[in-house]
This record gives sequence, structure tokens and C-alpha cells, in this order.
Amino acid sequence: MNISVNIPSYKRPRALKTLTYLPFARVWVAPQEFDEYKKNYPQADIIPCKDGVQGFGVPKVRNYILEQEFAQGADVVVIVDDDLDYIARFEKEKDTNYGYKNVKLETDDFLVFVEKYSILAKDLGAYFWGVNCNSDARSYRHMCPFSTISYIGGPFQVFIKGNDCVYDENIPLKEDYDMTIQQLNKHRVVFRANMYHYFCKQSENVGGCAQIRNREKEKRDNEALIKK
Repeated sequence: MNISVNIPSYKRPRALKTLTYLPFARVWVAPQEFDEYKKNYPQADIIPCKDGVQGFGVPKVRNYILEQEFAQGADVVVIVDDDLDYIARFEKEKDTNYGYKNVKLETDDFLVFVEKYSILAKDLGAYFWGVNCNSDARSYRHMCPFSTISYIGGPFQVFIKGNDCVYDENIPLKEDYDMTIQQLNKHRVVFRANMYHYFCKQSENVGGCAQIRNREKEKRDNEALIKK
């Protein structure tokens, strides 16, 4: 299985946290920022987007990545945020954290994990999957190992070859909610592995969506999503 792992990054040439966890991922940057990213991460696969893509909204660069990677023959395209710490899973542990502990998914196991659940998702008819968006064990429905209608958060999203849904570029701060709804509307199913979850401190870093995110824009995009 040809798995492509991708990190869109904007104005964070010194704070690319995800590369520590996934050093093999491709990093998609604005062309004017390529030299600075490459200087700080010389071993990384840094890719300059064409003009008018990176820096013009998260949905635009995510659509560009999907288009480029599937055209290059990928079977599965993973898109993760550039401030992702790691993926973890809940494991049973007596008398702590509601009976569960967080166990980190090691880097060496990441691609095996993606392949395994991509196969399972496709078998269920889903072209889009992800993991639990909350690392608190109280959110883990341990009698429900996977969900087929739950929200798939932007920090970790996986697309399978055959996907034909694209991000709505008119709602740049709620594109992940919209993508989940699009997939459910078209295919009636998404796949979420409830045992797994991501650690990602969103909006605590400069650059990225923090460049444009504020209360008024959040309200505007919420209203646009509801209207749509």
C-alpha cells in the first residue's frame, strides 16, 4: 500500500513539532518560505506549493495536497497538523484515569497503524477516517471500538483512494467539520478508531491558523457551516 504522510505548515519554520514524531512526512510550505524551512530542517522533505496555495487558507492547501498525492499514485493520503505531538491509544490499567492509560503509538508503528485501519475503513465503505479527538479516557467508549458517524478532527485525517470530496474553501476555520459532514452525506459512513486519539495543542503556537483565528471569524464560519 502506497501511504503518503503530509504536513501543511505556514509561518512555523522553527516550530515544526510534528517532524520530531513523523520525520518521513512531506512538509508543504509557501514558496517564499521554502529556504527558511529547508535551512532549519535540512533532512526533511520540504515541498513548495505553487503560488496562491499555502497561506491562502487551510482548505486550499489540503485540497492541493490531496490532488497532488493521489495524482502521484498514493493509495492513502494522511494529512496531519504541524503541531501534532503524537498519536496514542487507551489501554486498560487498574485504578487510574478511569481504568485506562495513554500509550504512545511509536513512530516505527505509524505506517502499519495507518495501513491496518485504512483497510478496515475501506471494507466498511469509508473513504475517510481518523481517531478520537479527545485524549481524556472519559471520552473513550470502550464498548464501541469504532464509530461510523463521528466527527474526524483536522489534526489527523486520512483519505483513501477513490475519495472525491474536497474541502470547502469558504469556511477555512471549520473545514474539518464540513469534511466529516460531506463524507457522511455522500457515503453515509466515516470511520473513527475510538481507541486511538491525538495529542495536539491547537492554537498555542504562532503562525498557521493562529494568523487569522479570532472570535468574530470563528462565529462567521460557524454560521456559514450551519447555513450550508
